[in-house]
Amino acid sequence: MEIEDGGTLYKSKEKIFHTFSDFMLRITKFDELVEVGSRLLVGFQQGLEYLRRQPIEKNSELVERIIRDNESKRLSSYIEAGCLNAHDSVHNMSKLHTSHLGLQNHVNEAKVVVDELACLLKEAEAVVQSINCSLTQVGELNVDNSTNLLETCHDEAEASSVDPLEHEITDIAIMMAVVYSMVKSDYTMQVIIFFRWLKLS
Repeated sequence: MEIEDGGTLYKSKEKIFHTFSDFMLRITKFDELVEVGSRLLVGFQQGLEYLRRQPIEKNSELVERIIRDNESKRLSSYIEAGCLNAHDSVHNMSKLHTSHLGLQNHVNEAKVVVDELACLLKEAEAVVQSINCSLTQVGELNVDNSTNLLETCHDEAEASSVDPLEHEITDIAIMMAVVYSMVKSDYTMQVIIFFRWLKLS
């Protein structure tokens, strides 16, 4: 039974390491998405701030004097346009639109990664549960097959003692759960920030 149980543990270890490797690849992808999302959000904010920029206060004496001293047809048309250059306005509208679409795509991609992480976490949980089930079954078989009470107690003690390999597998699964929780919180925060900026636009 010990050999069979050890084989199960080694298979479980391989499975959990493979799952953990896939999990960490998704974490890396999520980190890359966070960087891209930050750049897109900055672009969105800049485009929005440019379009919201208020025109120059003409009521100020200083501004009036500067306009009067430098009055030209070009300056007058610039002030009439709200101190916005038409080319810059078009460029910023395009930047705002591109950033908006990019942020929407970013949120969707991040959601996919978070969902994939959840699936991998479920796989890790299944591995841990299979270890617990196989150890319980081994313990039950040892109890059923033993004839001596002393032998039964010894076998139960062996079955209940935690194998270092089992401990390692459980630790990996716990670490995955903690990391997943942090990533999900980060994702939720990003979505909230995105939709707040979207409402402002």
